[in-house]
Amino acid sequence: MGKKEPDKERLEKRQPEKEMRAEKEQPESGGTLEDIFAGLESVIEAMEQPDVPLEKAFELYHHGMDMLKSCNDKIDKIEKKMLVLDDEGELYEFDE
Repeated sequence: MGKKEPDKERLEKRQPEKEMRAEKEQPESGGTLEDIFAGLESVIEAMEQPDVPLEKAFELYHHGMDMLKSCNDKIDKIEKKMLVLDDEGELYEFDE
């Protein structure tokens, strides 16, 4: 009788298509905000798959958090560069 593979190994060999796509589509921090948001969507879709191994889910989670941090950093930089035009046409830096 043949030797059975443990469930963990079998699941890792059957890596879901969305999970593989999420790994390929994850942009680096140099991408645009739109690119990063699209990558985050792919990560979420991959994590929602019912047969994702726990270790892979943690890996996807951490990568998603890194992408989210990159988004926050980019938004902070944009906010610092924003200028406000007053009634008289004068430009001032944006204050929260």
